[in-house]
Amino acid sequence: MRARLAAIRMGAGWHMADPLRLVLATIVVGVLATMVLDAWLLFQSRVLRIATLDFRLLGRWVGHLGRARVRHDPIGSSAPIPGELAIGWLTHYVVGVALAAVLIAIAGSQWLRAPTLAPALAVGLTSVMLPFLVLQPAMGAGLAASRSPRPGAARLRSIVSQGVFGVGLLAGGSVVRSLGLGLH
Repeated sequence: MRARLAAIRMGAGWHMADPLRLVLATIVVGVLATMVLDAWLLFQSRVLRIATLDFRLLGRWVGHLGRARVRHDPIGSSAPIPGELAIGWLTHYVVGVALAAVLIAIAGSQWLRAPTLAPALAVGLTSVMLPFLVLQPAMGAGLAASRSPRPGAARLRSIVSQGVFGVGLLAGGSVVRSLGLGLH
């Protein structure tokens, strides 16, 4: 574990004795960023009346991965998986934490002591490649939602949502700093 953490740039005052705090801070940033994204998705759904990702279908896709089935045409017509809603939500949050880890690995652990928007937004916006190149094609919507009824609108929603996630990363980093979890 120490070898992996050594790959993360350490800021002044950080010690290799702090890996647990680094992991905790990363989890907090990822969970809070994902919660900000969820609030945006709820706003889109309830106020703007725009359909968002059904996490049952994400869980269904993940569940079928265990059965060696990656591509669906469309995912809604594939057989349901027991516990697919819980699997979908868990996957959503695990990916959020993983993206927070990417941010901290790229920006350096010192970002937790002084979070800034630019790297958080860069990671958020770059993460749009996950739905464009993996999730949408695998779920039958085509590359970058090219087979969806309104590809341009779907792409814009994905980009805006991942931008909101980037702002959520900043919010999560700010909470970590405020709570003193950003290490000393």
